[in-house]
Parts: sequence; C-alpha cells; structure tokens
Amino acid sequence: MQATIDNPEPLLREVEEVARRVGQIRQSIGRVIFGQQDVIEQALITLLAGGHALLVGVPGLAKTRLVETLGIVLGLDVKRVQFTPDLMPADIVGSEVLEEGDDGRRHFRFIKGPVFAQLLMADEINRASPRTQSALLQAMQEKAVSIAGQRHPLPLPFHVLATQNPLEQEGTYPLPEAQLDRFLLQIDVDYPDLAAERAMLLATTGAEEASVIPVFDGAALQAAQRVVRRIPVGEQVVEAILGLVRAGRPDSSGDPTLRPQIAWGPGPRASQALMLAVRARALLDGRLSPSLDDVAMVAAPVLRHRMALTFAARADGVTLPEVIRRLVARLN
Repeated sequence: MQATIDNPEPLLREVEEVARRVGQIRQSIGRVIFGQQDVIEQALITLLAGGHALLVGVPGLAKTRLVETLGIVLGLDVKRVQFTPDLMPADIVGSEVLEEGDDGRRHFRFIKGPVFAQLLMADEINRASPRTQSALLQAMQEKAVSIAGQRHPLPLPFHVLATQNPLEQEGTYPLPEAQLDRFLLQIDVDYPDLAAERAMLLATTGAEEASVIPVFDGAALQAAQRVVRRIPVGEQVVEAILGLVRAGRPDSSGDPTLRPQIAWGPGPRASQALMLAVRARALLDGRLSPSLDDVAMVAAPVLRHRMALTFAARADGVTLPEVIRRLVARLN
C-alpha cells in the first residue's frame, strides 16, 4: 500500500476535523467517566474502525456507564440486553407472531428484538447459552438476522459492546473462539488510580451529577469510519502487522521460540483488525498515517482474545500478556 497519496490535503483536512470532534467526545465522556483513558481510547478506536468490542473487568468499573455514555455522545440508538442462562435467541433478534386481521385472515408479523439498535450493550455475554450466543454471532458478522427464511438488515451503524465478568464462573458459558474472533478488540478494564477514584467519589455522591450531550450522530460516525478506511498505511507498518500476527501462530510461520507455547494463534481477521485499529488510532491523534507505535499500542487488545497457550506453557507459569509483549518487542 502506498505510504503517500497524490493529493493528501483534502484527506488531511477531513482527518483533522474528525479528530477535533473526537476530542470533544473524549472531553464529554471525561465528565462522567473518570480515569480509564486507555479504555475510552480503545472503545473509540473500535467504533471508528466499525467493529465490536468485548469489555472484560470486575463489577463496578463503569463498563455499563461507559457504553451508555458513548451512545449519548455519539447520538446512537442504544439498547441493552442482560444476558442470562434462560435467554433465548428470539429474546435478542425478535420473533414472528401469528395475528388475525379484520377480514379473518391470519398472517405472521415480525416483532423486532433489541438487536435492532445502532449500539447494543450485551451485558455479561458469557452467561447466555451457546445457542443464544450463535444468534448474536450472525448479527455481529452479517449486520442482519434471518427469521423464518427472511433476512432483516440491522440499522447502520451497528456495533456490539459486550461486557464480561472475569471472576464469576458459575452459570457461564465461555465464548467460543469463532465468536471471540468477531470482536475487533478485547478491552481489559482495570481499577482506576487514586486520583481518578477520588474525582469519581466526589463527583458522583453530590446533589448533582454531570451530564453529556451528543457530539456525533449515526451519519457522522459512518462518515468518520469511511475516513478511517481511506487513511494510507506505509509498507513498513503493513509488514509489521503481518509479521506480528504470523509470529503468534503455532505453525511453521510462527516465532520458533514461542511456537511450543502457543496452542492456537491469530488468523487473518487479526491482521484486518490491526490494520483498521492503527488507522483509527492515527485518526484520533489527527495524523494522516499510522506508525509502528500505533501497532505496538493496539497489539494486545487485538491479540489477547485470539490466542491461547498450551497446557505445558501455563504449567510453566507462562502468561499470555508476556507472550504478546515478546511478540511486540520484535517490532523494534
């Protein structure tokens, strides 16, 4: 891919304008979400890249609040589904009901489920059964659902931000690799630092709480996503993406020093996710082209849910973050 374009000025102006408005989005989100700057950045990268994200963290870290705030600031239609073991596919995608008209004739009418939204929050997604997860999988991949042989397109833009509690294991169904691969990023939500927690404590226990206002709308987000895909990527960054992803595989293309430790590694969708994510990160900073630093910064969120270690590696105390750090170190 070309590192430059014939006339970069128009695109640069678009990039700078989108970056300016995204800066307003960040500022607005910062009024109600304290700390968590990396989490906010990764969530915005996901949406600008047109993907879905899996937010993993213990309860009480404002994952739900973040999704709701993103929906307001971006001007999107937001719906939330609390996933439970008894949730059925029809509870998400919708179902057909038999009705009788005034003329006595019976016909089926499709009632849309909550998946017909621009931003769907799938809360505690790993509590749903595999059957229900597979229904959401089609919606995430195809941006449409099929009911009784009829295809129903979903609203655009369409994004799923799912949450998962890493601690509770009872009553959960681990997400299959095929569904994990559909998430552009896995965003790990950690505890806030002292200053952020102090600010949150004071701001959320008073008589009034801060509110946010829309900065984008669905059309503006789609326009920004089109700008992301037009950002040129230099050959050095393309080679770095390919080298990073291929080094994380257990086959002959992988890093021979890490190959025995990896049970399964990232596929081509990881390369696509990295390409889109580095473009979106460059756009966040108002830059016309991504760098190797962008690849290094988004490598972990892109790879951590697309790799698994062998039993022997885990028994030896090897961790996945350590393996990813070693893969990223190859970029230098």
